[in-house]
Amino acid sequence: MGSFLSKNEFPVAGRTILITGGSKGLGLEAACELARKGSNVTIVARGKDSLKDALALICKSARSPDTQHFHSIQADVSTAPECSRVLSETIEWNNGSPPDIVWCCSGSAHPTLFIDTPLDQFQTMMDSNYLSCVYMAHAVLNAWLRPSPSLGQHGSDSPKTANPTPPLARHIIFTGSFVSFYSFTGFTPYSPSKAAIRSLSDSLSQEMNLYAAAHPTLPRVRVHTVFPATMPTQSLEDENVVKTDLTKSLEEGDQILQPDECARRAIRGLENGEELIPTSTIIRLVMTSVLGGTVRGGFWKGLANTLLGWVVMIVMVFIRWEMDTKVRKWGKRYGSSGMLTKQ
Repeated sequence: MGSFLSKNEFPVAGRTILITGGSKGLGLEAACELARKGSNVTIVARGKDSLKDALALICKSARSPDTQHFHSIQADVSTAPECSRVLSETIEWNNGSPPDIVWCCSGSAHPTLFIDTPLDQFQTMMDSNYLSCVYMAHAVLNAWLRPSPSLGQHGSDSPKTANPTPPLARHIIFTGSFVSFYSFTGFTPYSPSKAAIRSLSDSLSQEMNLYAAAHPTLPRVRVHTVFPATMPTQSLEDENVVKTDLTKSLEEGDQILQPDECARRAIRGLENGEELIPTSTIIRLVMTSVLGGTVRGGFWKGLANTLLGWVVMIVMVFIRWEMDTKVRKWGKRYGSSGMLTKQ
């Protein structure tokens, strides 16, 4: 029933969390918020200096600095070997146990018009956004579901008792985007990688039921995807350098959230037991129109989302018409560059 229950579906105190892309933006703010809630955190990023600064901020955020532990790993998680290395190092740092929670926050965007996009950027988008999630999920799910004997009781079925206490669920969290549900001019190179993440999340969520049923004494694996609102970060500034004026005009009216607020909303959704977690009103509205076979979060929430989805599906027809009209008018007035200066 998710948010309609008072139970926290995402307890983190004393648990170990691995966050990729944890040196800035949403990943860093999520790490700080989770440290405030008492978790042990490992962050992963490519930049050595940014990792050092981020780790200092996370340590300052700790609820119990004397008992919590924090670690950083420099790596590029867009490759499978690096994801395996990151997980192995985390397990070694965590006294031989895999992390309890993995949050994939790493990624990049190159929002340009399709035919103006360098061909290598299409591969980069899939590697940094989608395949980074696939490789990390593959590594950690194998550690959780097919553990090596050296992991002992942490990763295998524990002895049955008369009244066993259900183990705390493990969580893998992906990071999507508004364009996971609805894309528009200028995001064609980027949006397929984010739509793929949403599909990965839905299918993995169902697949985890197989292991829950076959191994009832193992911790259940929950799969989630967070959809962050637009955040005023360095990444957004970098995107705006290559983004056309047309794309910027289509984004007008977008809800802007600071990274710390976005992280709090995401974690609140996780605590409520949601699988797909929108962090802004506009993302939630669009999400309800394309839920498909996604878990609805209980009867009442599912009913509310279904009714809202009926309304939004009608509204989306007019939104698409309005945006198509705006793009056509732009082309007639300014040409095909997407910029305000006419060709």
